[in-house]
Amino acid sequence: MILAIDTSAGSAVAVVDRDGGVLAECAVADTRRHAEVIGTLIDEALRVAGVEPSRLSAVVAGVGPGPFTGLRVGIVAARAFAFGAGVPCLAVGSHDAVAFERLSAEAGRDVAEAGGRLDSPLVVVTDARRREVAWSAWAGLDGDGLPVLLDGPALVRPADLDDATGASSGSPRTDPDATVVSAAALGMLAERLFEHGRAFAAPEPLYLREPDVTPSAGPKPVGR
Repeated sequence: MILAIDTSAGSAVAVVDRDGGVLAECAVADTRRHAEVIGTLIDEALRVAGVEPSRLSAVVAGVGPGPFTGLRVGIVAARAFAFGAGVPCLAVGSHDAVAFERLSAEAGRDVAEAGGRLDSPLVVVTDARRREVAWSAWAGLDGDGLPVLLDGPALVRPADLDDATGASSGSPRTDPDATVVSAAALGMLAERLFEHGRAFAAPEPLYLREPDVTPSAGPKPVGR
């Protein structure tokens, strides 16, 4: 049983189980109040699911891509909760979850549940703010029902998206203004990775852009 947390766009928390499916999902679409709502969402998701932290096998954090300020809230919350619960904290790409949800729905319920190959290109595009979008190109689902990455993630201005995606420019795309990262999809993707013994994402957040605030390089020398 997994607690999944993602704050790459809005804030979303879900409790999922490989056999029981999605037990609870709670989300707030606001992209600027991650720190204020994440604790409440975790409590609510566990309460709705009727699950005590001791029953969790892992916590999964969506590692983006996403803006620096919002994304780190979910990752820190996931790591802290996992530490307190005594379970591992694992990482899954947020775009991976979107691709998994969209492509599994396209493949149909039987394929999504049993696993199966699907050759269906998709470009996941999310709002990166500052007049940029983040994109990842996917080939479809492999034989285990897991999304196959072609390229990305990367940042680009919307007007340059066709050139950036190259051969994938004619592929179906998600709408960056409407693409939601589902914590439930994040969690179910993690369960599928567990099931097939596949690797999880690297724990480092996919910021794609340097934060506005950087550590000081030290005091500047004062001339005489």
